[in-house]
Amino acid sequence: MILADILQNVILLKTIGNTEVNIENIQFDSRKVVSGCVFVATRGTASDGHDFIPMAIEKGANAIICEELPSEINSEITYVKVENSAGALGKMASAWYGFPSSKLILIGVTGTNGKTTIATLLYQLFRQLGHKSGLLSTVCNYIDDVIVEATHTTPDALALNELLKEMVDAGCEYAFMEVSSHSVDQRRIAGLEFDGGIFTNITRDHIDYHLTFENYLKAKKQFFDELSADSFALTNADDKNGLVMLQNSKARKYTYSLRGMADFKTRILEHGFEGMLLDMNDKEVNVSFIGKFNASNLSAVFGAAVLLGQEEIEVLRIISSLKSVSGRFETLHAPTGYTAIVDYAHTPDALNNVISTINQILQGNGRLITVVGCGGNRDKGKRPMMAREAVNGSWKAILTSDNPRFEEPQDILNDMLAGLDVTEKSKSLTIVDRREAIKTACALAQAGDVVLVAGKGHEDYQIIQGVKHHFDDKEVVRECF
Repeated sequence: MILADILQNVILLKTIGNTEVNIENIQFDSRKVVSGCVFVATRGTASDGHDFIPMAIEKGANAIICEELPSEINSEITYVKVENSAGALGKMASAWYGFPSSKLILIGVTGTNGKTTIATLLYQLFRQLGHKSGLLSTVCNYIDDVIVEATHTTPDALALNELLKEMVDAGCEYAFMEVSSHSVDQRRIAGLEFDGGIFTNITRDHIDYHLTFENYLKAKKQFFDELSADSFALTNADDKNGLVMLQNSKARKYTYSLRGMADFKTRILEHGFEGMLLDMNDKEVNVSFIGKFNASNLSAVFGAAVLLGQEEIEVLRIISSLKSVSGRFETLHAPTGYTAIVDYAHTPDALNNVISTINQILQGNGRLITVVGCGGNRDKGKRPMMAREAVNGSWKAILTSDNPRFEEPQDILNDMLAGLDVTEKSKSLTIVDRREAIKTACALAQAGDVVLVAGKGHEDYQIIQGVKHHFDDKEVVRECF
């Protein structure tokens, strides 16, 4: 492809050299550069691509995209200065793969909790409606029915556009994707044409990256600010920041709610560990999901499907047959009469939601034993908060390892314990080994009790000292059964 064509949607601040040069490949990782590449020097959290421009040229790059021109200019190389290299990369990747997002009906889902559930259920719903669809999620990516392993909530711009092109080539009409705050801030979604955006909620998360809650909020809001007038924005009116997301959006604005007036209103009529009876826009539907947060997620799914032109009754019929997403409030029943629930809850708010839901269903007729940890090399501020949520909502809380990464597991647990007073500590156990912690919880459980294993959900690994080891909460629970 000709460089000028790849840059057709990028604002160029300065050009040195020939933009009619032929390009064989786009790379932002200098280690992957080959002859004929255009190298995009992006600024990362750990390194700056500008430092690797000489290496990229040495390896055969014939064009450089950068925010700062190097002091030494090679007359055989084309240099293009742009305001934001990461944003330019997104638009270049889109052009390179033939603008795949414009050939799909692309829906983005953002928020702290519920992204995976909503995106996955929309994908399942539209496939059941007879539409070829794609999914980009934390758990797994799908090109219609073909599985593609997921490594990030939102892939890098090149991988993202390549996946979208594969969806187009496979005949997909729709694509549903999680949009993380990182991907907005790092401009990974630049150049994509969204037909709709969904906001779930926002609570404390990723403060290690964004530094403040306000920055985190701005990243989420930026997604809606950039939606076009042809798209829709569907927001959770029950979240105090739900309407904030719509303030500067040009998109058509809609709301969903469990508590107040909204375009898509849902009420819980009955609930238990087998599911709920919901009233959705004055129509009753039985679902196999549990909890207010899932009623809210289903309300978003229902609203988005209707906004995409589907019949209400047909949408509700399929919603009644959908099953929970792997590791999202996944219920397992022990032969001895207790219930185990595996959930991805890894923020204080998510943990509170899950614990509150379980206690509402138990109504004092059983005890809740919660197993939870916190990830290493991540936001330390939420550790004491997680411990308090677990202890205050449970008969017994067992604090254990999550993904310690490069931290000492006991140091993480000490940070969690720091949030507890003497009385709260008496309601907790500390067991570093996650397998032993789960086994202990199951051994303590009696008929009618609930064991909640929180934090990892769908993950089938544990990262210890940077090494991935196979570990699946559900497998361990079944071993205990």
